[in-house]
Amino acid sequence: MVNAPGSKTERDAPRPSQTLLAPAGARDGARPVWIEAGATLPDRLAAWRGQCRFDGEAGSVLLVPDEAASRPGAAIVALGAAADPFALGALAGKLPAGDWYIANPEVTDIALATLGFCLGGYRFDRYRPAGRADVRLVVDDAVDADRLASSVDSIFLTRDLINTPANDMGPDAIEAAARALARHGKASIKVTTGEDLLGRNFPLVYMVGRASRTPPRLIDMRWGRRGAPRVTLVGKGVAFDTGGLNIKPASAMRNMKKDMGGAANVLGLARMIMDAGLDVRLRVLIPAVENAISGNAFRPGDVLPTRKGLTVEIGNTDAEGRLVLADALTLADEEKPELIVDMATLTGAARVALGPELPPFFTDDDDIADRLARAALKTRDPLWRMPLWRPYERNLSSTVADCANVTTDGFAGSVTAALFLSKFVAAAASWVHFDVFGWNPTSRPHAPVGGEAHGIRALFSVIEDRFGSG
Repeated sequence: MVNAPGSKTERDAPRPSQTLLAPAGARDGARPVWIEAGATLPDRLAAWRGQCRFDGEAGSVLLVPDEAASRPGAAIVALGAAADPFALGALAGKLPAGDWYIANPEVTDIALATLGFCLGGYRFDRYRPAGRADVRLVVDDAVDADRLASSVDSIFLTRDLINTPANDMGPDAIEAAARALARHGKASIKVTTGEDLLGRNFPLVYMVGRASRTPPRLIDMRWGRRGAPRVTLVGKGVAFDTGGLNIKPASAMRNMKKDMGGAANVLGLARMIMDAGLDVRLRVLIPAVENAISGNAFRPGDVLPTRKGLTVEIGNTDAEGRLVLADALTLADEEKPELIVDMATLTGAARVALGPELPPFFTDDDDIADRLARAALKTRDPLWRMPLWRPYERNLSSTVADCANVTTDGFAGSVTAALFLSKFVAAAASWVHFDVFGWNPTSRPHAPVGGEAHGIRALFSVIEDRFGSG
C-alpha cells in the first residue's frame, strides 16, 4: 500500500515507482522482455515460442530459458489483437525476481507500456502481505522517468484511498490524506468541520453528514502562483454511504467504501499537477462526510437550504453525493475560475449506460469536450461525453422547493444528476462533471480488482495542454 504522501511513513519507505522501476543505467545485468506484436522475434525465441504453442493472448507471458537452461533468460509478452500496451501489466506478476528491460520498445508506445507494467504491479497490502516478487523494469531512454513516476505514485495513491475500508478511511482520514498531499506539494489547506459548516454557509454538507459520529467537513486546498489560471477540482468524499434513511440493500452497500472515489481521484490528479509544476492556481475542494443513519439523519421530504440560496426537496436520501457537491461547487464558482472539474461516484445509471470501464463526462464546453476525447485516446484513459439534455431539468421540479434532488420517473439518472449539479455553476468559464465508478470489478493485466483512478491521466493531459507549465 502507498502511504499518504508527505507522511513520515512514506518518507521512510520508497515510493511505489521506485520499487517497480529501475533506472536506465541498470540495464547491464537485466534480462530482456520481447514484445510480440506482429514483430519478428530472434530465431531462438521464435523456435521456443513455437514449441510451447504460445497462445499470444493479451497479457500472456512466456519465459524462455537461458542458453545453459539453468534459469529464465528472457521473456515474451503478447499485446493481443488490440495491441494494447497495458498488456505489459501482466509482467509484474509473472516474471521472476530481478531487473528486466524491453528489448524491442519500438513496436509499441513504450511510455504507456511501462506505465502498464507498473499498474499491473499494484498490490493493496495494508492488511496482509502482498507476496509480490521483487521485479523491476528498466526505464527506456525514450520515457520521461519523472513524469512516469508521478503518474504511478498518483494512481497508486488513488487506488489505496479507495481500497481502504471505511473504518480506516472516514471523513477524518480523507482530511488526513489531503493534509499529507498538501505537505507533499507545499500547498495551503484549511478545513471547516462540524457545526462550523453552518456558520460558514455549507448547509448541505452539514445536513448530509451530521448523522455520523465522525463530523462532516469541507476540505479546501490551494497551490500554485497567484495570478495563474484558476483550476478547481471538486471531489465527492462520501466515506461510506448507507443510503441514509432510504437505506441501500446489502448487495448495493457492500462496496460503499468506494463512494469517496471522486475525492481519491482529484487528490491523485492534484498530485500529478503539483509534481509537474503546471502554471495554474490549483484549488481542491472535498466535502468529506459519511451518509449514516441515526435519529438526526436528514429525511425524505425534507426541504434543505443550499449555499447558493436555492432550496432542495429531498426525494431520496441515497442521492446525497449531489447535495454535498452542490455546496462545494457553489464555493468553487464564486471565484469564477477558468475551469471547474468535479469527480464523483454519483450514479448507478452511468454504469448501466457505459459499464465500469468507461466513465461518462458532461459539459457545455465543446472545446474542452473535444480536448478530453482526444486526450482519452492518446493516453488510453477512456472517457465518453454524455449530453446535458436541458429539457430533462423539468423532471427535477418540486411543488414546495426550488428543485428536487431526484426525479420521480427514474429515467436518465446520470443526466439528471449532472443537470442538478449544473444549477450550482454559473460563473466559471468551463465546467466538466465526471461520473466515475472508481472500481475494477474484474482483473485486467494493468488493473487488479479494487479501487481505480478513472480519467485523471486524460484530464492531466488536457490541463497541461491548455494552461502549460511554468
